[in-house]
Amino acid sequence: MIRFFCLILLLLPTAASADAPMRIVSIGGALTETIYAIGAGDRIVGSDTTSYYPEAAAALPKVGYQRALSAEGILSLGPELIIMSDESGPPAVLEQLKKAGVNMLTLTAGRSLEDVKTTIETISKTLEKESEGASLIAQITGMQDRLREVSDRQTDPPHVMFILQHSGGAPMVAGKNTAADSIIRLAGGINAVADYEGYKPLSPESAASLAPDVLLLTTQGLAQAGGEASLLSVPGLSLTPAAGNGRIIAMDALLLLGFGPRTAEAALELNKQLYNP
Repeated sequence: MIRFFCLILLLLPTAASADAPMRIVSIGGALTETIYAIGAGDRIVGSDTTSYYPEAAAALPKVGYQRALSAEGILSLGPELIIMSDESGPPAVLEQLKKAGVNMLTLTAGRSLEDVKTTIETISKTLEKESEGASLIAQITGMQDRLREVSDRQTDPPHVMFILQHSGGAPMVAGKNTAADSIIRLAGGINAVADYEGYKPLSPESAASLAPDVLLLTTQGLAQAGGEASLLSVPGLSLTPAAGNGRIIAMDALLLLGFGPRTAEAALELNKQLYNP
């Protein structure tokens, strides 16, 4: 009887995991990264173009950019579950997916480490990976504590201006309530923009008046700008303290702005670069 009872206990986890979705389409680089981080990456059958980390995610079939998805592309992969953020779209495509009867888990796009932890908890519970999720959250909390200890010893925070550069378009600067604003504050900096929300085009006058100590970009954005020399040729930027001191920081877009499992790590790295030029 005891041996029989033990056999049942051994089989229970297998039975439970069989109920978890095994064919997932993941929309959003941070969400895809989270699924891999809790050990469920082998269940993903497709993702969007922002999902390029870890390396295995880059090789997945792609269903378009997260705000310009293809219903046909997603449905062709036969998903049991679509995991996406509330930034996914367009609405017409989401409506098509609902009408097709596909299960969808929609999560709020993260803007803080607490948001990241909530996302991990929700995904790990949905995929029956609670212990892996708890372990990942513990790692993030440890790095968060280290970041807090470092920040408590630092004074005179630098003013940082985040520039969003798209190929062929005018530079845009991040204001409040953006992922860039959140990561700057998390890393112990001050967003040079304090009087508007979202993104606005950079003008020569605003570049000079904001007077940032540091210019922050994604590595992808800096490449699209043509490198540091081309960036500083933008009217007004050459007049900033950041340009005068050569303070330009570039980090991978998903790492810097994704608000996923590596965000605490990104904040620690950005803090290091802000305070140790």
